[in-house]
Amino acid sequence: MSEAGQTEKTRDGAYRVLARKYRPADFTALVGQEPMVQTLTNAFSSGRIAQAWMLTGVRGVGKTTTARILARALNYKTPDIDRPSVDLSVLGEHCQSIMEGRHVDVIEMDAASHTGIDDIRDIIDRVRYAPVSARYKVYIIDEVHMLSTQAFNGLLKTLEEPPPHVKFIFATTEIRKVPITVLSRCQRFDLRRIDAGKLVGHLRNIAQQEGIAVEDDALAMVARAAEGSARDSLSILDQAIAHGGGRVTTDAVRAMLGLADRARVVDLFENVMKGDIAAALGELRAQYDTGADPVAVLNDLAEFTHLVTRLRFVPSAADDASLSEDERKRGGEFAQALSVRVLSRAWQMLLKGIPEVQSSNRPVSAAEMVLIRLAHAADLPTLDEALKSLGDAPSQPAPGPRNGAMPAGGGNGGPAASAVSQARMPVSNGGGQAMRLVETAPAPAAFVAPTPAPEPVADAVPVNSITDLANLAESNREMAFKVLIRRVVRPVRIEPGHMEVSLTSDAPRTFLNDLTVKLKTWTGRHWLVSLSKEEGGPTLAEIEANKREVALTDAKADPTVAAILSRFPGAKIIDVRLPTQPDAPDLDTDTELPPDPGVDNDDDDPF
Repeated sequence: MSEAGQTEKTRDGAYRVLARKYRPADFTALVGQEPMVQTLTNAFSSGRIAQAWMLTGVRGVGKTTTARILARALNYKTPDIDRPSVDLSVLGEHCQSIMEGRHVDVIEMDAASHTGIDDIRDIIDRVRYAPVSARYKVYIIDEVHMLSTQAFNGLLKTLEEPPPHVKFIFATTEIRKVPITVLSRCQRFDLRRIDAGKLVGHLRNIAQQEGIAVEDDALAMVARAAEGSARDSLSILDQAIAHGGGRVTTDAVRAMLGLADRARVVDLFENVMKGDIAAALGELRAQYDTGADPVAVLNDLAEFTHLVTRLRFVPSAADDASLSEDERKRGGEFAQALSVRVLSRAWQMLLKGIPEVQSSNRPVSAAEMVLIRLAHAADLPTLDEALKSLGDAPSQPAPGPRNGAMPAGGGNGGPAASAVSQARMPVSNGGGQAMRLVETAPAPAAFVAPTPAPEPVADAVPVNSITDLANLAESNREMAFKVLIRRVVRPVRIEPGHMEVSLTSDAPRTFLNDLTVKLKTWTGRHWLVSLSKEEGGPTLAEIEANKREVALTDAKADPTVAAILSRFPGAKIIDVRLPTQPDAPDLDTDTELPPDPGVDNDDDDPF
């Protein structure tokens, strides 16, 4: 059921857009939110009605609409029924005014424009009073994440112990910004994105009620563009009806949204996977000339790449109502022909290329360069395929001697060998996954003495312990990082090029990545730094603290120190310093000390 009085014009004669005209008025009309409806139905039937609800989801999935329907269900009253009910098939006493947002006991507040503590104080002051005519006083706060911290804190006590006649319904698109203290006092419902197939059926039903002729492919385009939002899909459909003059065609929707023809996107994908760069560039230019946005073309290409990959593992994905016949049939064929490595490589390159096109001053040229990279990569075999092809290549026999001469060393087992094969990657229908070996003219091989294996070269900058690591940071004037190493690193295993450590709880999240980068800079080689599940050894700071504690204990046990402490009451040992080197150089007994300018060393002077 949509809003009561589904006329195309409002009372004042103004046109009502489809998103408002067909706004659901009860739970049966909500599209794609069956789990939430089932939970509410069970709660109302058992009398376990919460004191507050938190509705979260992306824009346009029905959060505010659900809040109004819930307020209507809480205050449902007819001549025969006077209790909360989810069965709203009969219009109740308060239903019309609640759905139109004008009921005195259902207060809607937009938190985006009422963010302060004063607005919440006003609510707290008013909740004490009983509702005027309805059963419950319902507060609907939209975009609740916009409230300030003080406003949230002011609401906590009332939210935890509200009066029995008050209910709260919150709606937000940013659930992570809502304090956990508020979430814990609410019953949470996550409204899901609406499936594209359900959106297509919903749009087709509305088009029939409006008497508008709509092509199925056009509806699929609208549903895809809406990205799971019912409100967005109705807004796009409204625009398409106006654009087509009362008839919605596929070409009109494509031109309006700047989309590419789905069949042509499949053709473009095939050209790229074949490595046919000329055909791919020609197809892109043709789509651009007909009004397609280069970014939209690459987005559609990425979406089709994802579809092909998904069909390889989930064949039932072809049953999606938003897919065209070309996407179903040819996508399945590509899924069987292309390897996951090729599809994954294409996906990664598109993810990197799309932002380049978006930020480029020449989007068409940037898109062409992305396609060239894709086609070139599609023509290359993966590493595993190349190695397998080399391993499967038949070895060629040694060439026979000229003029009947026998080679040195015997007639059948001479040391001759064929020349090295050269690999050529031809374009193939399977996405360039095949590789053929073309033999060059054989040449007699000369004996080559085996080259001895090179001796392992020691690291120019060895790192064999955490102490070496800290010293390395100090030598590179990274004093702050040295302090961090001493404080958070627990060594587990250290080998050349590989370090396995565990970290203390106060280690920064980016520490391992920062350490990897700095080791590459300091030592000139790549290091693999991994986080171990083992506890690891003590940190350098813990080792030094332990040494200090031992030194203090030994100092207190020293008789001389003990005598000093007893001689001076209140004295205490602050630090123990054990110099590793003497303060002055060792002097031989034969070494003559320099004369002290304050002492007269003249033996002849009696004074």
